[in-house]
Amino acid sequence: MLVKTDYKKLKLNPFTLVGDEWMLIAAGNEQNGYNSMTISWGHLGSIWGHNSGRPSVVVYVRPQRYTKEFIDREEYFTLSVFPSEYKKQLGYLGSHSGRDGDKIAHCGLTPVFSGETTYFEQAKLVFICKKLYRAPVKEEFFIDKSVVSEYYPKKDFHDMYIGEITEVFASDEYISK
Repeated sequence: MLVKTDYKKLKLNPFTLVGDEWMLIAAGNEQNGYNSMTISWGHLGSIWGHNSGRPSVVVYVRPQRYTKEFIDREEYFTLSVFPSEYKKQLGYLGSHSGRDGDKIAHCGLTPVFSGETTYFEQAKLVFICKKLYRAPVKEEFFIDKSVVSEYYPKKDFHDMYIGEITEVFASDEYISK
């Protein structure tokens, strides 16, 4: 069961959380529709503030992804982390488009509509994020050009989004006592 908590009480490894456990990014709401996709690249930290700064996430979304339309349209997005038994569903959600059907229902996930955004009942950790910044990743700014040839052979560079974490919902395993 998820409970609302302070981000300062979280116990987690940001490197394994994003890179190994993966996350679903979702944007949109019940009234105007929503979509979600799997991400495995991103950052957790702080930016733009005094002392420890604003708690924030950085995520990357390719231009052809349907979810990007929802992220661009909405003020908020969410990141949901799932128990390991959902890895197959996360793989499906990352490789199929919501343009082609209801992939959330296909995976048996239950959306939770919170304010102006959406997360999932089965998640064990949820970050609700307010968009602060978006910028395209550009080829000319790569210092190590091998990254371009390895990860962008089609030149379909991601957009980077910085979001302020405004709310956190977590299961007991993520909350320091």
